[in-house]
Amino acid sequence: MKNTLMFILLLSITSIINAQNSIGGTVTDATTNNKIPYATIYLPQLEKGTSTNEDGTFILESLPQGTYKIVVSSIGFKTFSKDVTVNGAIKLDVQIAPSAIEMEEVIVSTPFHKLQSENVMKVERQSMEELKTKGAMTLSDGITDISGVESVSTGVGIGKPVIRGLSSNRVLVYTQGVRLENQQFGGEHGLGVNDAGIESVEVIKGPATLLYGSDALGGVLYLNPEKFAIQNSTEGDVNVNYFTNTEGVTANGGFKTSGDKLKFLVRGAYGSHADYQDGNGTYTTNSRFNEYDLKSGFGYQDTNFKTELRYNFNRSNLGIPEEIGVQNRDRDPLLPYQEIDNHVISSKSTLFFDKSSLDITLGYVANNRKEFEDEHHHEEHGDEEHEEHEDEHEEHAHGDEAALNMKLHTLSYNVLYHLPETGKFETIFGVQGMHQTNENSGEEVLIPDATTVDFGVMATTHYHMKNSDIQIGLRYDTRDIEAKETGDVGSESYIPALNRNFNSFNASAGYRVTIAQKIIARLNLATGFRAPNLAELTSNGGHSGANRYEIGNEALKNEQNFQTDLSLEYGNEHIEFFVNGFYNAISDYIYLQPTGQFIDDDPVYQYVQDDSNLYGGEIGFHLHPHPLDWLHLESSFETVTGKLADSNVYLPLIPANKLSNTFRVEFDGKQVSNKYAFVTLQNVFNKNNVGDFETRTGGYSLVNLGFGATIKAYNQPFNIKLSANNLFDKEYVSHLSRLKPDGIYNIGRNINIGVTVPF
Repeated sequence: MKNTLMFILLLSITSIINAQNSIGGTVTDATTNNKIPYATIYLPQLEKGTSTNEDGTFILESLPQGTYKIVVSSIGFKTFSKDVTVNGAIKLDVQIAPSAIEMEEVIVSTPFHKLQSENVMKVERQSMEELKTKGAMTLSDGITDISGVESVSTGVGIGKPVIRGLSSNRVLVYTQGVRLENQQFGGEHGLGVNDAGIESVEVIKGPATLLYGSDALGGVLYLNPEKFAIQNSTEGDVNVNYFTNTEGVTANGGFKTSGDKLKFLVRGAYGSHADYQDGNGTYTTNSRFNEYDLKSGFGYQDTNFKTELRYNFNRSNLGIPEEIGVQNRDRDPLLPYQEIDNHVISSKSTLFFDKSSLDITLGYVANNRKEFEDEHHHEEHGDEEHEEHEDEHEEHAHGDEAALNMKLHTLSYNVLYHLPETGKFETIFGVQGMHQTNENSGEEVLIPDATTVDFGVMATTHYHMKNSDIQIGLRYDTRDIEAKETGDVGSESYIPALNRNFNSFNASAGYRVTIAQKIIARLNLATGFRAPNLAELTSNGGHSGANRYEIGNEALKNEQNFQTDLSLEYGNEHIEFFVNGFYNAISDYIYLQPTGQFIDDDPVYQYVQDDSNLYGGEIGFHLHPHPLDWLHLESSFETVTGKLADSNVYLPLIPANKLSNTFRVEFDGKQVSNKYAFVTLQNVFNKNNVGDFETRTGGYSLVNLGFGATIKAYNQPFNIKLSANNLFDKEYVSHLSRLKPDGIYNIGRNINIGVTVPF
């Protein structure tokens, strides 16, 4: 009893001491010394923040002892950041300078939580709010506005990210802080995440194996969920969008509230689209899709401990377009179509010690992918019966058994220990891992029942100097894959049992330097690896969507790469300029090669390996002439070339060169604020350097425009936006469209009208 009382007393004393740890002060304009109301104050390591009141003052209380980065931002001002040592009541008066450049944000996908200007790795970041102003129907479509990022698409509902020419299992997607596993090996397996409840997107271009292990060889798409409400506040919003091309409607609503220690949020979303119309007025049969999404979160934060638990459920019904057929505005998918359920549960906790901290992130992803197929191909019927059977299939599509039914369960963990800072060194040690099972219950088997186990250990350190930073890291990974025997020996669909182990050491080194206070230069050297996936190792069957028969290769080795990345940035009050260049050498690159044989009239392709090289980069500028800060001219150009190392054979699914020019104006006011308007000309060039089983793609130019504003009525703000993509209804086809071989064009003119009501 005595010991218990002493323990309670010790906890009380500790709580009282920590409650006295605080940061308070004022935020003022560096040019006028006027106080700045409603500026945001944020401690990224603690995920704790507040805002200044009408007098420009703020206070953050109940902070753990230690050194933390504080970030101060406000619209129209340059973002301020500084390391602050918390030990008692700290007074901090901050002056921020006016700037026409958008506010900088903290980069979450890299481990040291730096602003982009301070980060050693070059990371592209876009807010979801900004991407939505451009009228994208889906998240996978929206990310193509990020320089160096494209999407392999099957219509408008299915898309997967391409980073500098690499996609599928070479690009890792993170959501809610955990890796998203949803059978991403498949060409028709989309991103599987709804944009509702996503605050921003970060893209690491190049090998991120050091941070994330296998499958991050080509880069990482990191989706940041929306933040909880600021302490002791409640807020919510409703968003509605209409898209003219698909007669599509999307809607979502969210509510969040935070007290002293507890936080809660919830958001629901729904979307429904009919078949899209191309530039010549033809509906792309069975490109329709529907989606339901629910996101929720619960958080708790005490002085020395914080934790959050998030859950996301997503159900998508996606038609798979194959040919131009029935022309109508129905929304229920025809055969073939996919029904996909995705559950993501994540837990993220941090323990704060005197001068160090421990991050523990746990994730569980359950993916159930069903595919319903047309057992009677239309070619078995006469042409006069074709339309009749299409109508019959539409009527009975949802009563059929799933031909393909795969259940993927993934448990993942990520434990990072932030050591006490030693001089100018910040160091992190970590272990990461994954346990994954794949089960089949349908008639068709694309990949066998299997278990995959990952384990990795890493260390990285950041050394900060006055005008430069150095970051180095080392990592070791191992992956075990055990697959069960499938089918009967001697049959075409037989897949033998498999038991393979893959492992790899990888390292990275980066250097960032500020030259003459205006130029930031970065040089990053990194290796990465990717273990072959189950499809590449074990495939033995036809893929109707790809119209080919694929055969795996159980002898495949790791893909291993080494990338050199150089970037330069210049910025002043009038102009920003950047240029990024990369060279990516991949040993044992895995790809499909035709064998010259046919099975059931489908050409046979087998997975093989060879060394390859990818190179290219991005260049761009942003002009905002002072004092015309409302005027913006942005231009960017991106290029990627990929080919086998010892021949002139080009790699498939490499995006065409693209030039984008945007003219944008921004104004503010009292009754009508946040006014903006833009027009974009996007030029995509001819794609002549194509893979062996690809055809050349002609270039095209698209004009997009939009405008928006915040209008107040009876003290209630309404955010209104309108955009028009492919304004002149251009008939075109993207080189990364999987419908290109069928002669199906991309989407025509699409006007988006959106309204957001915050409350």
